[in-house]
Amino acid sequence: MYFKNLLSKADRNTLQELLGSGTVRLLQLLDSSLTTPEHLREILLNLHSPESLLLSKESRDRLFKFLRPREAEILALILSAPEDEDVYQALQQVKIRRGSENERTLFDFFELIVPAKEEVKEVPPLEQIAPKYSLFSHQRQAAKQIKRYLQQEPRRVLLHMPTGAGKTRTAMNIISDHLRSHEPTLVIWLAYSEELCEQAAAEFQKAWQYLGDRELPVYRFWSDRNLDLDRAKDGVVVAGLTKVYNAAKRSIQFINQLGSRSSLVIIDEAHQAIAETYRLVLDALVIPYPNTSLLGLTATPGRTWSDINADAKLAEFFAQQKVTLSIPGYDNPIDYLVAEGYLAKAEYRSLLYQSGLELSQRDLNRIGEELDLPGYLLHRIEEDEQRNLRIILEIEELAQRHQRIIVFTISVEHSELIASVLQTRGLSACTLSATTSSSERERLIASFKDDAPETKILCNYGVLTTGFDAPRTSAAVIARPTRSLVLYSQMIGRAIRGIKAGGNEKAEIVTVVDKDLPGFGSVAEAFSNWEDVWG
Repeated sequence: MYFKNLLSKADRNTLQELLGSGTVRLLQLLDSSLTTPEHLREILLNLHSPESLLLSKESRDRLFKFLRPREAEILALILSAPEDEDVYQALQQVKIRRGSENERTLFDFFELIVPAKEEVKEVPPLEQIAPKYSLFSHQRQAAKQIKRYLQQEPRRVLLHMPTGAGKTRTAMNIISDHLRSHEPTLVIWLAYSEELCEQAAAEFQKAWQYLGDRELPVYRFWSDRNLDLDRAKDGVVVAGLTKVYNAAKRSIQFINQLGSRSSLVIIDEAHQAIAETYRLVLDALVIPYPNTSLLGLTATPGRTWSDINADAKLAEFFAQQKVTLSIPGYDNPIDYLVAEGYLAKAEYRSLLYQSGLELSQRDLNRIGEELDLPGYLLHRIEEDEQRNLRIILEIEELAQRHQRIIVFTISVEHSELIASVLQTRGLSACTLSATTSSSERERLIASFKDDAPETKILCNYGVLTTGFDAPRTSAAVIARPTRSLVLYSQMIGRAIRGIKAGGNEKAEIVTVVDKDLPGFGSVAEAFSNWEDVWG
């Protein structure tokens, strides 16, 4: 039989019991026409489904009274009700459990579909809540130390973390905490390349969604983008150092107004901070304002490999205050980061080559005087065909084991040469340099970062040492001789992101070692090189 046929027999008193006497009395006061049995049945079915009325013993017992005797006998029989002279009393003793055979029989009798059993999710007494923009324990410790330095004179400190250890993410937590404590205020993030600027702007947008307490703007001030200082009173200004320097030269009022509204200045790749242009900008933004803090970020807290005077100036600029990852039980945090999977386990190999260069005393003097190898020496090396052949063969071998390979070359022409030969050899290779247009650069980098399974090789000169993040990169070829430990560290850092940072378990770093020219062996060497100049 149909359930509605049964419900149609229910009298006004039963309907009132099913709805609740309070409901019916209130309806009577509002409009007596709403309390007719027809209206009450309609209201009841709007509030409760036929299935829920049958599953409730209280409502089921009330409704079963309206079954005809023969209908009640049949239902009692198929439900295996206990024997009783009163069949209605027998039906009241039947138990209907969810998911039981009796439930199915009952619903079949009234031509209803058995409702799906609701899965009740049990809430455990202890539940772990995962944050959306978290820090690892070593990053949290570093952030705490940074905050202490920024809250006391002279309010400047350098954060020294290896490439791939999360400097930017740690800094964004520090910035977000600062912005929550200061309102309104500007935080200024300074970087020397477009890639680093955009990376910072995008990362803050991501971080503030989870860590923020109010709606804030991000001002982009680099390349052809301009900054309206009349509007910039609260938020983050991400600016190119050159852009700020040029604006300050045109108007001293600009740098004064920007500095007066800010309370925290961050300089990315802070080993550049004491270069004359950059230092002028930083001094103008910080020194006149005693409550403004300065935070430097770098993986290499030095300017050179061996010029202790230049490195000491950098330490002095940051008041000899540096926060470095410190992991109990590890002499070098690099070892910990590798062991825990934050950095890939890198195999460092040297591709030895005897270039046959005969260095004059003048050459040796230039090498000793300059921060890196003189350009004319590099030009002589890049034209060596046998050296280039060795490099190409090495890349081809790496391509059998790696899907993303980055090659650091000596010049734009050298990058184009290596990429062209690799293409003719059937490999997917492209070249990037400062002369590559922005749109083409974005296209090539996006292709290199995608999930395509084919091996891709990105040859570049001078543009991918910083501000470039492609975690799938698992091999790097350093074909550019350098005596700059800073540059060398930045190059190898592109390929050593670990599993926990979205990268790889292992990585290969191949360094072309031109005999009689200086070279380096690993990122761990870079991390601890400058400790003697910091207090």
